[in-house]
Amino acid sequence: MAKPTVNINQAIRAREVRVIGPESEQLGILTLGEALAMAAEKELDLVEVSPTAVPPVCRIMDFGKFKYQQSKKLQEAKKKQVQVQLKEVKLRPKTDDHDLDFKVKHVKRFLEEGNKAKITMVFRGREITHTNLGLEILEKISEELQEVAVIEVRPKMEGRSMYMIVAPKK
Repeated sequence: MAKPTVNINQAIRAREVRVIGPESEQLGILTLGEALAMAAEKELDLVEVSPTAVPPVCRIMDFGKFKYQQSKKLQEAKKKQVQVQLKEVKLRPKTDDHDLDFKVKHVKRFLEEGNKAKITMVFRGREITHTNLGLEILEKISEELQEVAVIEVRPKMEGRSMYMIVAPKK
C-alpha cells in the first residue's frame, strides 16, 4: 500500500496558499514566502493539507507530531479489522454417519468463531463415478447447518473433488 505523500515547507509549489494557523484559525490567503516565514517564526512546519483546492490549503503544525498521530490512527484501524478465515473440512463418499456428525460439529464451531467453512468431498479411484453420493452427503450437511449458516457456493465439482462453501449467518 503506497502512503500518500504530503508536501511540507519548501516542497510546496504554489505561489499563494490559504493558511490555517496552529489553533485552527483562518489566517487568509498569503504568498508562499509569507506563510513559510510565519511557520518558521512559530518553529513549526507549513504542511499542504488540500493540494487540489484553489488556492491550496496549508496548515501551520508540527509535522512530526502529525505523522505520529496518523500512524496511531492506522494502527487503531488495523486492530479493529476482523480477519475472516476459510477453514476446510475434507470428507469421502464412504464417510460414516458418526464421523460425519463430528465433521458437522467442527464446521459449526468454525462458523461460531466467525469464519467461513469449505466442505470438500474427495473422490478416489472409482468413487468418481458416484458423484451423486457425494452430492447427497453435502446436501444433508447443508440441511443440518441451515439454522447457523448460509451457503455461499453451492456444491461444485472441481477435478476429483466436490466442494461447498458456507458462511455464518449474520
